[in-house]
Amino acid sequence: MKATILAIGKCKKNSPEAMIIEEYVKRSSWDVVIKEKDNATQEEEAKFLQSNIPPSAKVIVLDERGENMKSLELAAKIENWMLNGCSEICFLIGGADGHLPSTRAKADLLLSFGKLTLPHMLMRAVLAEQIYRIQTIISYHPYHRE
Repeated sequence: MKATILAIGKCKKNSPEAMIIEEYVKRSSWDVVIKEKDNATQEEEAKFLQSNIPPSAKVIVLDERGENMKSLELAAKIENWMLNGCSEICFLIGGADGHLPSTRAKADLLLSFGKLTLPHMLMRAVLAEQIYRIQTIISYHPYHRE
């Protein structure tokens, strides 16, 4: 499985968030790729995100309007996609002003990580951990405990 994270804003090298992201990407058995773009206008951000979605990927747009799921529910959804031939997932993290409707329309899943507002770099670290957690749930590894 390949997981692509498309994100607005560049993570500073050697920042605490970058070290967390790196740790979970390293632990991952999936191929995790992160592409990022500096903050820009919402239209330019949308163009970057939409133009970099891999053609056959399932798209998960992180958005405050999205569904708030438990890790087990998200893992089950992704496992179902995998069982139906999906080999790539693409996560989209927008800029400070969020996603345009045209970006949200590309989503196979609109996903919220709760009602809290998190800094974008911290959200990336949380997402990297959840990608790893999803893998462990799917493979019955004891990392995730319910």
